[in-house]
Amino acid sequence: MSNAVEQIGKVELGSGGPLVGVQGFGAMGISAAYGQTDDAAARDTLEATVEAGVTLIDTADMYGVGANEEFLAPFVAAHRDEITLATKFGIEYRADDPSYRAIRNDPGYIKTAVEASLRRLDVEVIDLYYMHRRDPAVPLAESVGAMADLVREGKVKHLGLSEVTGAELREAHAVHPIAALQTEWSVFSRDVERSAVGAAAALGVAFVPYSPLGRGFLTGAFTDASTELSTSDFRQLLPRFSGDNAKANAALLAPLHKIAAHRGATTAQIALAWVQQRAQVHGLTVVPIPGTRKRSRLLENAAATRIVLTAEELALLEPIAGQVAGERYSDMSLTSAAREG
Repeated sequence: MSNAVEQIGKVELGSGGPLVGVQGFGAMGISAAYGQTDDAAARDTLEATVEAGVTLIDTADMYGVGANEEFLAPFVAAHRDEITLATKFGIEYRADDPSYRAIRNDPGYIKTAVEASLRRLDVEVIDLYYMHRRDPAVPLAESVGAMADLVREGKVKHLGLSEVTGAELREAHAVHPIAALQTEWSVFSRDVERSAVGAAAALGVAFVPYSPLGRGFLTGAFTDASTELSTSDFRQLLPRFSGDNAKANAALLAPLHKIAAHRGATTAQIALAWVQQRAQVHGLTVVPIPGTRKRSRLLENAAATRIVLTAEELALLEPIAGQVAGERYSDMSLTSAAREG
């Protein structure tokens, strides 16, 4: 079967970073956040990543309160030399208290968090270690300094940040080279273009867009989270995907459907192609990390790396983000957009 799958191209993840597939894989949904999961299908989907050359595998310690890292461990062990493993710290949940959440960037917590992730993933070193969210109360130099210590100790190879502004990225990069910046970026969400994208391009930092498919909304997987998705599905909490907002936003997808129909492609592939072409538009490396629980969708997403949209098609998609109703999160305080000033 592996011989029948066309592998995607590769790119360096930031200056001096690892060589990875031009599209990565967001593993959160295979065991967390989006309702009931099928372990066998998830394992098969993970195998498909390697077959397709999708080598950047992204998780976090908060996904399933550690369960996502544990679920990935057997796959990682089987393919350790073929993949680039990324995980994150910074959002603290507790299995014994579902209501508890804290943002932790203090050096002592970072040292504890990395040991726990190494144990759950059953690896000796993490290829790319992200600070998941920024706590402005902790000086960035202290947090990145503690992360740099992990590199010197051989527990981490490369450093990443998530949801930081351009100014924060520059400040962090001055302490220790940052390989990748991960923040939401899609045809629906473009606030990162205010400062973060330009800073990443100037510094040689790769951009890793999460939710490049609008958490499934851009693919037509659902049209109203409040009526179509289970109560355990995280998307019910996101303002733009329910009620009047969802109805208004669905109407914005007409150009996406038009382009997809004309090309004989899916809306997911057109949305991913748009994100991928941000690399040429802004002059930086872009490695989106769509997630899926199905092998067929994984291969469909990977095929999007071979689609190049025309100037006319890009122009049709250009106005969408500015018309989206509702915020990315019900509480935007932890996003880079909230600190743009």
